[in-house]
Amino acid sequence: MARHLVRHTPYEVLVVDKLTYAGNLTSLAPISNDPRYHFVEADIADATKMSVIFTDYSPDVVMHLAAESHVDRSIDGPAAFIETNIVGTYRLLEAALAHWRALPAGRQADFRFHHISTDEVFGSLGTDGFFSEISAYDPRSPYSASKAASDHLVRSWHHTYGLPALVTNCSNNYGPYHFPEKLIPLTIINALEGKLLPVYGDGNNIRDWLYVVDHARALLRVIEAGKIGETYCIGGRCEKTNLDVVKAICALLDEVAPSKSVSRREDLITFVADRPGHDQRYAIDPEKISTELNWRPLETFDTGLRKTVEWYLANRQWWERIRKNVYEGERLGRSA
Repeated sequence: MARHLVRHTPYEVLVVDKLTYAGNLTSLAPISNDPRYHFVEADIADATKMSVIFTDYSPDVVMHLAAESHVDRSIDGPAAFIETNIVGTYRLLEAALAHWRALPAGRQADFRFHHISTDEVFGSLGTDGFFSEISAYDPRSPYSASKAASDHLVRSWHHTYGLPALVTNCSNNYGPYHFPEKLIPLTIINALEGKLLPVYGDGNNIRDWLYVVDHARALLRVIEAGKIGETYCIGGRCEKTNLDVVKAICALLDEVAPSKSVSRREDLITFVADRPGHDQRYAIDPEKISTELNWRPLETFDTGLRKTVEWYLANRQWWERIRKNVYEGERLGRSA
């Protein structure tokens, strides 16, 4: 996300990242020589380090994207999600509040704390309806519960202490540099390697897909024009079943990179045991951000997916290093 934010804003951008298993400085190589870009390796749960960073860099905007975010990993090891998503958010809020209070009046009025969250905090939809800014919270996994807690912390720091905060809840992102434990990059890479393509359950779980650059544009728009204390739901208006997503990837790869070992990559699809507590459907109504902030996604699923597949084809070295040294594509979320 940092790459896209740097490319779409004239401001200086400081990236603070703990560099856990999914952190990868090579992902930031395209902006490494940009004079507006700075990087500090740090854990947001480290209160002392957060205080030092705020003192050293004196930011005008905080965009809180740091999170453990994979549902399957939260099933196997929820402690990391509690520590980063809840305790880390608390530490960051405390540092931001102290910084904001010490700012001169003009900068104080312009300061923003933008918390980026997920639609998963709202639970699971049936066949009808959409999540919106007034949807009730109903998290179903350790991941979504930890993000729900962080949302509530941010809102409470705004209402109790006056911290000028905004919250956004987005639908499923996809695009370049996506860590290959998630459905789309995992399917692309497995298909390129001629491996089986696992689909949970019957494949009919539905997600609302949002291209990552469109999400970055929305986040910047919220910072520029969003109202303090408000929440904005960001979605791609693009509902697809997991099975349809996998089939679309197979068809696209068959077109642009035909396999020598299998005539149709769709034949590699294999149905596996479902994820415990697997939410059936997510879908966002982005009418508020569309109407109030004049934001709309520019990519359709077809155009965004093609750009994503082409990126993974052109950047094999990036994901091959991850497959070799970090994550080989094994099934996660089995402990339940």
